[in-house]
Amino acid sequence: MYSVTAELCSSSCTSTLISQLVCIKEGVTMAGQSLDLAIQGLKELLREKEELNEVAVAKIEKLVDELQRIRPPFLDPVVINIRNGFNEFKINKFDKNPDLYNKLAEGQNPKYLVFACSDSRVSPTYTLNFQPGDAFMVRNIANMVPQFDQIRYSGTGAAIEYAINALHVPNILVIGHSRCGGIKRLMELPQDDAFDFIDDWVKIGLPAKVKVLDEFPNYDFYEQCKFCELVSVYNSLENLRTYPYVVREEKENRLRLYGGYYDFVKGEFSIWKHERPIIPRPPILPPRPL
Repeated sequence: MYSVTAELCSSSCTSTLISQLVCIKEGVTMAGQSLDLAIQGLKELLREKEELNEVAVAKIEKLVDELQRIRPPFLDPVVINIRNGFNEFKINKFDKNPDLYNKLAEGQNPKYLVFACSDSRVSPTYTLNFQPGDAFMVRNIANMVPQFDQIRYSGTGAAIEYAINALHVPNILVIGHSRCGGIKRLMELPQDDAFDFIDDWVKIGLPAKVKVLDEFPNYDFYEQCKFCELVSVYNSLENLRTYPYVVREEKENRLRLYGGYYDFVKGEFSIWKHERPIIPRPPILPPRPL
């Protein structure tokens, strides 16, 4: 395998082809990449590089044949999965968009500061098709924004300060979502089996919980949780206005606040511009599923 790859790299192949071959070879020889993915990458090169001469094509086909004969030792499936994921990104994203990644190497200029939940089902990068450099992202339990507090919530404050004062983002988006475990925990409080960190964190949303229980007491727990998911977004948007950087930039019309809600059960997304604290009337919800 090594000799074939070396011959290829000394042939008349383009520099892009050489770099891709080296990437694939290193992935395999370091026992960190799937052979199937490496073979797939080589086959894609054969399809895409029409300018390859017959000698180069024959050598690539020989390398594919050698890779197919390899029987790697046992590998940690977690390491394999992570490295395969990166290799997929490297071949199909990074190597195919050199202009984008060269520009990103010079600095970032995101258009959004996004607050989203840590829930593995609701990645904004995936659901909103954000590209690298589009969004400065903060993800936490229940997508909450605490009020300005330099002692308790310095991590959130640092992200907001950097996004506004250093990156000059013109938009902040807070996204809630369906079936949020953090909101469910907020609505369950108080309970005896307290978590070390979670219960204190979700109390940021207490004003939302109080409003839901006060205005909609006749809804069952399931429906109240669903409505609190939305009201909590409004609460976080209002909390953003306790940060002096947000107040300053809004006053100068250089910053806009938006709320969003992603229902991953129905595959629906809504977004609105946050002008003032408005709590909408609850929608007519279907009966709780059995």
